[in-house]
Amino acid sequence: MDAVYIAADNIFSPLGITTQENFEKVKNGLSAIRQIADTSLSPEPFYASMFESITTQDSFTRFESICIASVQNALAQTEIKLSDADTLFILSTTKGNIELIEGKEVNEEIRSRVSLFNTAKIIAERFGSKNKPLVVSNACISGVLSVVIAKRLLQSGKYKHAVICGADVLSKFVISGFQSLNAMSKNSCKPFDKNRDGINLGECAATIILTTEKSLAKNILVNGGASTNDANHISGPSRTGLELAFAVNEAMKESKADANDLSFISAHGTATLFNDEMEAKAFSSASLSQIPLHSMKGNFGHTLGAAGVLESIFTYQSLLEEVILPSKNFETLGVSENINVSSGLTKSNKNHALKTASGFGGCNAAVIYSTT
Repeated sequence: MDAVYIAADNIFSPLGITTQENFEKVKNGLSAIRQIADTSLSPEPFYASMFESITTQDSFTRFESICIASVQNALAQTEIKLSDADTLFILSTTKGNIELIEGKEVNEEIRSRVSLFNTAKIIAERFGSKNKPLVVSNACISGVLSVVIAKRLLQSGKYKHAVICGADVLSKFVISGFQSLNAMSKNSCKPFDKNRDGINLGECAATIILTTEKSLAKNILVNGGASTNDANHISGPSRTGLELAFAVNEAMKESKADANDLSFISAHGTATLFNDEMEAKAFSSASLSQIPLHSMKGNFGHTLGAAGVLESIFTYQSLLEEVILPSKNFETLGVSENINVSSGLTKSNKNHALKTASGFGGCNAAVIYSTT
């Protein structure tokens, strides 16, 4: 099967509008999380990573506009075009244009615009795409799963290139949903810390372009990938972590990598009590307790459908720059397994890194990125 490489990428976030800008700010310890006091979103102030404002393009919505901005930036870095017959567009999102239903009578036009497939079609057509787009909306693993699916489709020979855009924006609908679960932190979130008390949400669009043509590629290979489902609960994760561990082991097996080859793990790390505990058990079960680990949620919050794409870019960019990023806001280990949470910026020249994700409904995904 053909190898699948990274050709280009972009991160369009409240911290910056290019990958390099975002990466440099995170290396310098910056975070986009701040306290938001907006009664149109929540009766009480909350901590999140949000754009000060989003400039909408033409007749596009806020959500569509940040997707277009991110995809446009990524495409400008490569010869690959979405208008090519052998290029697939994938949209990774959990809620898309859901804010359109707020405070309005839902008519057929709004119902159509909220449809995730129609949203993906609008974005794809903006770039002249000739193929039917693909939507991956599988809770919080959507971004990582999109990479795994795209890799398999490219290796099947159906396409030569794939443009993956992961995005979500915050709305009253999304915020109230997490508040109803008592899942929101009262401060900046602290993944894997003993004082963690919940998540911060975030909005972002991030794009990765994959290719089977090495001449168009960066020095990064999308190596093994896998997904599982623990079927434990509609919102609560597995209590054992064995199902995530299985996905990790399958991804490593496909990559022909072992623990000694890994530079670090980019964990899901939501800073909820149950998620972080489950992940710690999973990494222990997979014999990865000693591998340096971090979460990006302290920098960007939980960006939902964008998270796996955003954090994948940080994963392989770290490999290219031979660094391991710290897990922001981490102070004291607060999980039952003795995992190795990164607390400072360190150097590493190993060739592989693991990115994981877990989400509602018991879904899990893992992917290995490797330098070539």
